[in-house]
Amino acid sequence: MSLSNTLSPSSVIVATPHQVSSDLTDEAVILDMSSGTYYGLNAVGASIWQLIQAPKTVNQVQEALLEEYEIDADTCEGDLLTLLKNLQDKGLIEVVHG
Repeated sequence: MSLSNTLSPSSVIVATPHQVSSDLTDEAVILDMSSGTYYGLNAVGASIWQLIQAPKTVNQVQEALLEEYEIDADTCEGDLLTLLKNLQDKGLIEVVHG
């Protein structure tokens, strides 16, 4: 398996080990231990964050979101990829291609 910067529906993503997070009512707070920076996620972001504590494909995360929320597949995929790219840019997730 190799790390990659490219996100696609088949990409396997997982939260990085150098962070800690806490679930709050309808949101999550993440502390990046390497930079000391805190990040906040809304309810949907918190759901995604919980899902990727173990490796999952982008498709698996999207399927879980489509079951939980009333959203069309195209909007869900676009919003999910945007959030994951932001988390990746901040070093909070890893993208692994096998």
